[in-house]
Amino acid sequence: MDNHTFYAGAAKVKTTPPLGTRINGDFVTHYANFVHDDLNSRALVTEQGDTKVAIVVVDICVMPKEFLDDVKKSITDHTGIPASHLLISSTHTHAAGSVADVHLGSVDPGYVKKLPGLIVQSVVEALRKLKPAQIAFGSINAPEHLLCRRYHMNETYVPVNPVSGKPDQIKTNPFGVENYIEKSVAPVDPDLGYLAIKGLDGEWIALLANYSLHYVGDWPNGAISADYFGVFAAHLAGVLGAGEDFVGMMSNGTSGDVNIWDFQDSERYPKEHYAKSELIGTDLANRVAQSVNGLSWQINPDLSVLYEDLEIKVVKPTEEEFLSASVIVSQADYENVVVDNEGLRKLYAREQLLLNEFEDTKICPVQAIKIGTGIIGALAGEFFSETGLFLKNEIGSEHYFTISMANGNVGYVPPAAELTRGGYETWRCRYSCLEEGAEMLVRKKLLQLTERL
Repeated sequence: MDNHTFYAGAAKVKTTPPLGTRINGDFVTHYANFVHDDLNSRALVTEQGDTKVAIVVVDICVMPKEFLDDVKKSITDHTGIPASHLLISSTHTHAAGSVADVHLGSVDPGYVKKLPGLIVQSVVEALRKLKPAQIAFGSINAPEHLLCRRYHMNETYVPVNPVSGKPDQIKTNPFGVENYIEKSVAPVDPDLGYLAIKGLDGEWIALLANYSLHYVGDWPNGAISADYFGVFAAHLAGVLGAGEDFVGMMSNGTSGDVNIWDFQDSERYPKEHYAKSELIGTDLANRVAQSVNGLSWQINPDLSVLYEDLEIKVVKPTEEEFLSASVIVSQADYENVVVDNEGLRKLYAREQLLLNEFEDTKICPVQAIKIGTGIIGALAGEFFSETGLFLKNEIGSEHYFTISMANGNVGYVPPAAELTRGGYETWRCRYSCLEEGAEMLVRKKLLQLTERL
């Protein structure tokens, strides 16, 4: 014990917003009228020598970099942990309070004020619980809960890009046109990777999991829910036999093109509200718990972190596109918009005008954390499975996973080939506006950081 240098602590703090709060993540704003399950900020703090690192997973759709920069400054003021050593990510549940504009889903000013202090509190409490600890990395294979949501369609169906008015090669989430599906266009990342942490006394401290499933989304509009992320975290403690201080954490991987809305087998999962989230979350937790017995535990793992802000160009509408969008917006009734083909044309026309006000570049944080034999990457956007699979293949660590929507959010970052195919994730808007080579720039930067580690 005298020679032990590695410590860890974890905590969770409830972040559930009040009824009436705004919910983003859809094309329009919803309002909370029912809390199905509480939201939380879950924090894991690790320490070795003079190095401290905090990983925080928050039940929310997305958090902008500007919002998180202020949160990080407050954490640093309270704990001394430098901002570069803080990883704060969104689970991406679409049934949570809003701190970001997404299409017509608007910011809730009250929640913007409430949430930061709760995130800070979770880190402060985790720091107070530091104790001598050991870690282990593990993984399970769980492809059955994953589907690429981007599809090649029969030639008799032509998907249309609402920005350009031109045909797309693929259709994302083909609601109502399932009979035209031919096949999905890309592989999924089937692995659920995790970092397990126990005290030297054998008591569980935390388990940080990572799975590339967008979200489940089986709640009614107006509900507050942590989705399957919350189910996994809550169920895990029981199946591990962990104490009340244990913190289960499920982070979102590279899931920008993946969900579990099965358009070709609609009877695959139960249809009742919350039933599919419950099934998937508990199944994953059970299988993780079954896998921990064979783990190799590390007593004094190395701990290091690297962080860089990557500047990426923003693609804006041309003058002709701007003028055309202006005409559409001037005639639109957004208070009563219907999200059909015509409604999408109006929504994305508005996006062109707002995007035109952006700076010419966006900052995409890139971060890599090394803990013993494992490495955790962090990217500030919605990246596709192709990105995550590439990084896993190229990074020479025995254990690696990527946490997305971390330290900010630059929106969708599709690989160049997927930009060419089109589909919802590629339609130019405030949430999908980076230059064509952005994904390649980001993956190269993360590789550079991991090589330096």
